[in-house]
Amino acid sequence: MIHVMNNLKLAMSTVIEHMTEAPFMLVLLMLRRLPSSVVGPAALIVAKVAPRSAKPLFLLASHAAGDTRGLVRRFECAAAQKISAGQARKASEVALAAGQTEWSDIFLRQASGTRHAPATSARRKWYDGDMSGAVEALAGQSAGMARQRKRLESELRVFQGWHPVLPKVSSEPQPRRVMHLLTNSVPHTASGYARRTHSILTAQQNSGWETLAVTRLGYPVQIGALTARKDDVVDGVHYTRLLPSHMAKSMDGRLQQQANELLKVARRFNPGIIHTTTHFVNGVVAREVASALDVPWVYEVRGQLADTWASTRGDEARCSERYQLFVEREAEIMRSADLVVTLGEAMKSNIVASGVPASKVLICPNAVGGSYLSEPLQHKAARLALGLDPEGLYIGTVSSLVDYEGIDDLVTAFALLAPRLSKLKLIVVGDGAAAPALQDQVRRLGLSDRTHFAGRVPPAQAHLFHQALDVFVVPRKDLAVTRAVTPLKPVEALASGRPVVASDLDALREIVHDGVNGRLVPAQNPHALAEALLELLEDAGLRLRFGAAGRQGVLDTRTWSANADLYGKAYETLRGN
Repeated sequence: MIHVMNNLKLAMSTVIEHMTEAPFMLVLLMLRRLPSSVVGPAALIVAKVAPRSAKPLFLLASHAAGDTRGLVRRFECAAAQKISAGQARKASEVALAAGQTEWSDIFLRQASGTRHAPATSARRKWYDGDMSGAVEALAGQSAGMARQRKRLESELRVFQGWHPVLPKVSSEPQPRRVMHLLTNSVPHTASGYARRTHSILTAQQNSGWETLAVTRLGYPVQIGALTARKDDVVDGVHYTRLLPSHMAKSMDGRLQQQANELLKVARRFNPGIIHTTTHFVNGVVAREVASALDVPWVYEVRGQLADTWASTRGDEARCSERYQLFVEREAEIMRSADLVVTLGEAMKSNIVASGVPASKVLICPNAVGGSYLSEPLQHKAARLALGLDPEGLYIGTVSSLVDYEGIDDLVTAFALLAPRLSKLKLIVVGDGAAAPALQDQVRRLGLSDRTHFAGRVPPAQAHLFHQALDVFVVPRKDLAVTRAVTPLKPVEALASGRPVVASDLDALREIVHDGVNGRLVPAQNPHALAEALLELLEDAGLRLRFGAAGRQGVLDTRTWSANADLYGKAYETLRGN
């Protein structure tokens, strides 16, 4: 019971901080933690109560329902009504939280002179990546905004190169013992990141390494797991949580606190290697702890998070202060690591271009293990297990539902095919910020009865969905992040013996080989996507050939056990240097 009370204190301090500084963003973040199948319909009901109101409740409801056109209509009504300056500031905040920056600017101009306008102006600048400008906007303001300024100054310091300071300590590093520092993990998070980590840890243990996984300060309490304990064991893998009774108020303070706590854990475990993953804040902590212990450390680059951030803001974001500092810090961390691990050749090329010697970069691709190594079920058996029509024709995806995944293009392609293929149905497994808009798109196209949004599902059920599909689709947008980062889900689909149709991007070409295990189509071209899908949907024999080739290719080159061998050899080399 004591640990629950401690967790409640930790959670409440986080909520209070967000309520004070960005209440509307907090509401949206909380709604995104809930299943979109619940939030979307409920938000629609609320939005219909007052279809033209510009009060924050109804603005947030329109956004949460995925009704972008309805949200814009509300903004238009608010602008025409000449609402008060205070109401305009709130409308600006909601517009910013919804990513509607032009409307945020319109209402912010109307809010000029109000007491809290500088705080909103700072958030607007911060959104664009103007970190110094955001700090300056809060100069000389009230106590509440002074706290906001201190928090932003702290984050800016971290982006400018601040790092924790730790004393050198005596240690007894143990061979074949590795400590991982993680952003999140199972069982509290079911993302591709968490699943890749768990697969790596399991495979490393099976290959004779002793592992300990430590998650970031405050996790998982900060994502709502109020009953979380300081230790979890999942499939024999030990996860340790850093859950202090209180957390520092600033980003640099929290990272120093995290480094102190991680060093304590490391001195008890005595790892021979420390291994962490993107992004750079993990790297600065792992590097200083490894230096204090005098052991090698490994930085695993699983994404290009600066590009992920920029992908939601337009091309100009890549010229912003935040983006430039983000890229510089990632490059610095990669260059200072003893070994850099990444997922594919496209990502390795970017890493080498940042100044890391190619000889210091190891590729350990996304892979499969466990049930994916067993012979896949027949389509009908998987569909019956999921309660789906066994005689249907299914296309779909298993993915985080975010804009750059391009699921809207898949929905458009499905709409083009639906009149031609009466048995065709669409399955979308996963959840995310884009889910309400996708559900709204399906409703507007009149295809709700032929589309199944499964939401988040356990890994075993995700495997069933892979096997239920006739064709797996990866319709990613053409962005810097999608050109470089190779996803896990299509690898799992290929291991399940299903052909994959994907956007023709560098990272995806490493997985999908056109005419061998699937088809590649121009990104953001729903008509080309529909034609490639039609070719496969009309030719069962071609689907079988592509599926068999894809499965064999994964079994030959992409298993977690093979990756564990690569990690082990690299670790031993580092320990020998």
